Amino acid sequence: MQKTSINLALAQINPMVGDIDGNTALVIETTRQAEQSQHADLVVFPELVLTGYPPEDLLLRPSLEWRIDRALQALCGAGFSAAILVGYPKVVAGRVFNMAGFIHQGRLVAEYAKQCLPNYQVFDEKRYFLPGNQACIVEIAGIKAALTVCEDIWQPEPMAQARAAGAQLMLNINASPYHRGKTQERRQLLAERVQQGGMPLVYVNQVGGQDELVFDGHSMVVNADGSLAMQAPAFEAGIYSAKLHVEGQPRFEAGQIAEDLPSLASVYQALVLGVRDYVNKNRFKGVVLGLSGGIDSALTLAIAADALGPERVDAVMMPFTYTSALSQTDAADQAKRMGVGYRAIGIEPIYDAFMAGLAPEFQGLNPDTTEENLQARCRGVLLMALSNKKGVLVLTTGNKSELAVGYSTLYGDMAGGFDVLKDVPKTLVFELAKYRNTISEVIPVSVIERPPSAELRPDQKDEDSLPPYHVLDAILERYVEQDQSAEQIIAAGFDAEQVRQVLRLVDLNEYKRRQAPIGPRLTRRGFGRDRRYPITNGWRIGD
Repeated sequence: MQKTSINLALAQINPMVGDIDGNTALVIETTRQAEQSQHADLVVFPELVLTGYPPEDLLLRPSLEWRIDRALQALCGAGFSAAILVGYPKVVAGRVFNMAGFIHQGRLVAEYAKQCLPNYQVFDEKRYFLPGNQACIVEIAGIKAALTVCEDIWQPEPMAQARAAGAQLMLNINASPYHRGKTQERRQLLAERVQQGGMPLVYVNQVGGQDELVFDGHSMVVNADGSLAMQAPAFEAGIYSAKLHVEGQPRFEAGQIAEDLPSLASVYQALVLGVRDYVNKNRFKGVVLGLSGGIDSALTLAIAADALGPERVDAVMMPFTYTSALSQTDAADQAKRMGVGYRAIGIEPIYDAFMAGLAPEFQGLNPDTTEENLQARCRGVLLMALSNKKGVLVLTTGNKSELAVGYSTLYGDMAGGFDVLKDVPKTLVFELAKYRNTISEVIPVSVIERPPSAELRPDQKDEDSLPPYHVLDAILERYVEQDQSAEQIIAAGFDAEQVRQVLRLVDLNEYKRRQAPIGPRLTRRGFGRDRRYPITNGWRIGD
């Protein structure tokens, strides 16, 4: 009897890069769950799910071919009643393709090679893959479905090609990383694409953190008129169902549509997921961080505790002569509110020992930022010692604004393995801290309200050295993320002297950013894979 509908399962899962055997086992387990709980006819998995994304130079390993062949054999031999669509790299005559494979009744029925290879922002697929050049159509319950991979849907040609080949449905598998506002961009794009092709579309995205990338899921199905029929939640792994009616014009039945998270909630969840997966996938027992009584370390502590649980988080206050009593009180207060491990280790004896050893070298020279940096480096040494001894990861607490202009100390507050706020401008730090307190008030109000200070000298304030953060962040947004010139920024109404100061600091401090820990990417232009400037160069601000 001809089926009148198809049960699809969108496998929004969290693979581990490089763990081909583990990912294969996850695909098998997920398919069996989808068959049992959802009576799935087809289970659709993310892009390159067998290797995880992005595999980077693992794709160049000579054992890749036989490892993938073994994985595909395991999937074909798993005895599924459902068909599955999986992503993997495929080696053909020494060249690698980004492939989608359709497996049904124990056979690899069809393979599609990704045609549009992204080579911008965090992507460099042309380094590894050869593009495909033709559509691939498979039949499911009498419906002709086109296979596509991620970037293929961002360009019009693959959809036009699929329509010309007689496709009635498009299946699109993805490893699409998060940045603010990405969900709305995707939905708008998918609505345009299905109306172009005159067919519904299944969009499956992975979830999870991978080094600096965070994948938010938000898998969805869209009907040919552009209407959203189902949307999976953000940042949650799971198997999400969709029913396609195949009589006449194929159309998805209205299903569950997870609400979009508000912007701040979305950013916060991305940070939590990025921390959780980096710590867990790299098998750290927990984390340790310096809790200064300032807002950056306060927000970092909240994110870490939400990601890992308070029992896996240690906070260390490291006071010095210039550390205010309020900072010490606020740090202890927050640690108590959050139930994390907490201790105070004064750095004065360590600092004095360094200064005594350096006294002959410093004789006759006036105090300057050297002594301030030495305080930060004393703290970095302590945190790294705790990391080594206890097998925990040091979380650094610098934000994007500071990293941009070099307002940080190499081998001091930059010492550590993961910078939670690396792509979070200072103004957003304040917003996120206030947002977190709407869930439960864990960050003392005085931390949020008082002027930011590194407390490395008497009565120090950040704005002694930098423009006000709302001005600084607006300039950085234009220069770092929009690539505007000094002249363009000044023409937009910013003070010329401030603009040239900020841009000069950004350019001068590339060497610091190269030595900074990685951190979760939240914008289109994070300091990492997105932005790759030479350290040694003769480019000038006005050029």
